Amino acid sequence: SLRPRRINHDATLCMLWLPGWLQRLLTMVALIRHAASLTPYLCATKRISTFLPPTVAASSPLSRYFTNFRSTPFRGGPDPECRASSSSSHTMMSTSAGSLEVAQFLCLSDNYGYLIHDPKTGQTAAVDTPCAASYKRELEKRGWTLTHILNTHHHHDHVGGNRELKTEGVQVYGPAADGHIPCVDVPLKESDTLPFGDAVVMDVGGHTLGHIAFYFPKERTAFVGDALFPLGCGKMFEGTPEQFWASLQRLRNLPDDTTIYSAHEYTESNARFAMSVEPGNSDLVKRNDEIRGKRARGEPTVPSLMGEEKMTNPFLRGDLSSEIRKNVGAGEDEDGAIIFHKIRLGKDNFRG
Repeated sequence: SLRPRRINHDATLCMLWLPGWLQRLLTMVALIRHAASLTPYLCATKRISTFLPPTVAASSPLSRYFTNFRSTPFRGGPDPECRASSSSSHTMMSTSAGSLEVAQFLCLSDNYGYLIHDPKTGQTAAVDTPCAASYKRELEKRGWTLTHILNTHHHHDHVGGNRELKTEGVQVYGPAADGHIPCVDVPLKESDTLPFGDAVVMDVGGHTLGHIAFYFPKERTAFVGDALFPLGCGKMFEGTPEQFWASLQRLRNLPDDTTIYSAHEYTESNARFAMSVEPGNSDLVKRNDEIRGKRARGEPTVPSLMGEEKMTNPFLRGDLSSEIRKNVGAGEDEDGAIIFHKIRLGKDNFRG
């Protein structure tokens, strides 16, 4: 509730004895906790909860202020242009019933934005919304109309454009296990099927507890957010090693010819770590050279194929490669989740 609260004068007097820097820190913590409690009620539609005064509109600076604190990791304040790149790529996914078109473009500093268009129905889905301005430009350039937003998880660089892009006729889909997605209309869980492209929901929690991926079986294509990257995976912010390892195994079970669309361009850094734990992998050595060449030419390394990841991604290979286990200090008989955790800790502390 936003009703005025009774002031605890004893606590206030105690704060006066604290150093100034600690007072400021405690005040900021209190603001963040209060902002977190308001997030579910701030939405860029007219269905704003009555818990908020009518004067607090979702488009107001106050709403944006609270929103920015809710989703982490947070990378700077909102920017109308989102530092988006003007370059983009355009790929096709062929299906027996026609084709889905995928527009891939850079936004923020290292995010990839994705729009999936069905020319047969005229529908267009955004996979995550790092930056509303980038998506609006891409939609206008291609003459597409947004109808769906598919969110993989709640971090700000994946939902930051939801409120601005959520207009009449646009439905927002997000993980049911994650209560922090702005403006969700349809909560999703493992094995749910979307009306758009017959996409199947995969539970890939670990980076965040409720992280999901969207798999299009007919097109052999998956949009995996921050669960999996070329030669890497997301940091384990909220999940457990057991949860994350189970998620990676589900992804590893996808067919080798599945195209994997990840959310960031992290591949050069991932390749350096992968080479440090499995330098004897000839497939990895070859792929590392290809990646360095692509980045030198300014080309994206995303998407990749699942078959490539199975052969070279250390986070999918801990239970398969004795070389990786040795280099991360894992025993031959240790559980796969424990091995994965040691690999993840190794990458977290890697400075190569």
